[in-house]
Amino acid sequence: MRGWSEVGDGRAWASEAAGTPRGFGTPSYAKLAAMTASATARTAPLARDRYEAVIGVEVHCQLRTVSKMFCSCSTAYDGAAPNTHVCPVCLGLPGALPVINRRAVEHVLATGLAIEASTPEATRWDRKNYFYPDLPKGYQISQYDLPLASAGRLTVETTAGPFRIGITRAHLEEDTAKLVHATSDDGRKVSLVDFNRSGAPLMEIVTDPDIRTAEQARRYAEELQLLLRTIGASDADMERGQMRVEANVSLRLRGTATFGTRVEVKNMNSFRSVERAIEFEIDRQAASLDDGNPIGQETRGWADDRGETYHMRSKETSDDYRYFPEPDLPPLHVDRAWLDALRAELPELPAARRARYRDRLGLSAYDAAVLAGDPGATGLFEGTLAADPSLAPKAVANWVTGEYLRLRKAASTDEPVHVDASELAAIIRAVEEGTLSRANAKEVLEAHTTTGARAAAVIAERGFLQISDEGAVGEAVDAALAANPAAVADYRAGKEQAVGFLVGQVMKATRGQANAALVQAAVRERLGRAE
Repeated sequence: MRGWSEVGDGRAWASEAAGTPRGFGTPSYAKLAAMTASATARTAPLARDRYEAVIGVEVHCQLRTVSKMFCSCSTAYDGAAPNTHVCPVCLGLPGALPVINRRAVEHVLATGLAIEASTPEATRWDRKNYFYPDLPKGYQISQYDLPLASAGRLTVETTAGPFRIGITRAHLEEDTAKLVHATSDDGRKVSLVDFNRSGAPLMEIVTDPDIRTAEQARRYAEELQLLLRTIGASDADMERGQMRVEANVSLRLRGTATFGTRVEVKNMNSFRSVERAIEFEIDRQAASLDDGNPIGQETRGWADDRGETYHMRSKETSDDYRYFPEPDLPPLHVDRAWLDALRAELPELPAARRARYRDRLGLSAYDAAVLAGDPGATGLFEGTLAADPSLAPKAVANWVTGEYLRLRKAASTDEPVHVDASELAAIIRAVEEGTLSRANAKEVLEAHTTTGARAAAVIAERGFLQISDEGAVGEAVDAALAANPAAVADYRAGKEQAVGFLVGQVMKATRGQANAALVQAAVRERLGRAE
């Protein structure tokens, strides 16, 4: 079972990966793009006024579990040799029987609680039948009419304000294998199958058709990712394929209620791609409708490098999958005690955290969003306030969103930035008490993150204790004035910026240790006295 599994010569799938629609020959995409661009140019100014977009989003996310959905194979297959994390169950061999992963079920139930969804007293598993090389059994164990969560909602922040999106369902299923299109050593195009991912627990979350703009779709995907990470259901890393976003886009004339023909858009591997792809698809459909061409129900891929969608295949309906109950798995009963225990384990959710930061701690909406949107920043902010409750939340927020995130961005990916909350609290306290300059405080924090040394040790070692003695500051100011007569003359001639230069000279001479406020006051006092 080790090594790649080859399926056919790969021509169909390789051409699809390259953007050539299966069964449609090899049309000129340059010509297609030009036609779409021309039509879009004619209709773009009017399209948004005449048509309303109706958008639904489907998100598949791999759940954070140790083993797969229906077998004990490890989910730690990233970087592993192909087809090494497999067994008869996830390979779909005859006679192999599935066993439900309890933790995966709990992740979906917890997600349902977080999105205020309803959970049935009993659910069951269904077989979703379709034939594709990445589906070893010829069917996928999924859920159809009795999902683990239904009728939920999620509110997102957009440039136009808060927007609530209904969530139709969140259900559990198994992931497919991974197809790789490649060229063999003898020059043949082949499609290869890696079954390591086959059977991994996958949650599908489907929205109501409530979304009207590409921005709303992007903000929904971002908020959902943050929610899943916060409750620990999924790492939801789009770059690693742990979260896959698909959109169903249709247009209708404004003022009408009938839905248009929906087009599914896939292969959007970033939040930016989600927004760009939907924007393009709205304009493409508007141009087609204005030219009198009806929209066909289809699945389209997103080519990020070309900035356009392309035809992949005709879109199936649920009837095409011939759902029927999974005979190898019993119905699953969910009692209230189980749900209550999961509800008690839920952490503070992102929306509630942002509201608390704004309403109780007095932070700006921006600061609240940045802090709540980053688990590392959240933990450091909360820990610093806990270490020293007398600190102003705004001051702590500034250090976390400014210096901490700056240091983390500058660090290489293999060097995680760790800041001890109590040490950051000590640094901020020293700055507020005037015993450490802000410039030197930044240097102390950086030294702490790279060496792990305590702030007090770094301050003592580098002689960073701030000079706040008025006599010592006065001596340094007098020396700077004597050494820079030209700047003194400039000030007397009306050049106010000379003060800043002289303050800088004092700070340089004292290696940044002088209290900046005292220095500026002393400089102005002496210059005024000299006049």
